[in-house]
Amino acid sequence: MQRTYRFLSSLLLTGVLAAPVAMMAAASPQDDRKEENKQGENHKRYYDKGHKDYHNWDANEDRSYQRYQTEHHQKHAFVELSTRQQTNYWQWRHNNPDNR
Repeated sequence: MQRTYRFLSSLLLTGVLAAPVAMMAAASPQDDRKEENKQGENHKRYYDKGHKDYHNWDANEDRSYQRYQTEHHQKHAFVELSTRQQTNYWQWRHNNPDNR
């Protein structure tokens, strides 16, 4: 009976000691709002499912979207587009990076 208590005690102790390490090893989400506040600007962020990344909607992204609209003969705000149309934009965006 004493062996059972020792086993359970050591199992519990292992779990307690391993929990903080496991939590630190977990990947932090990319959508970190603290980073947004560091920039001093409050831009809208959009998630691109196809490329599994986020895009900040700022003046630069707005210029790119206007260029996309001109090329595709569209006149709709990005938020009014369907999910398929937004996906098409993000695909175009990844194929047409900024000239920095």
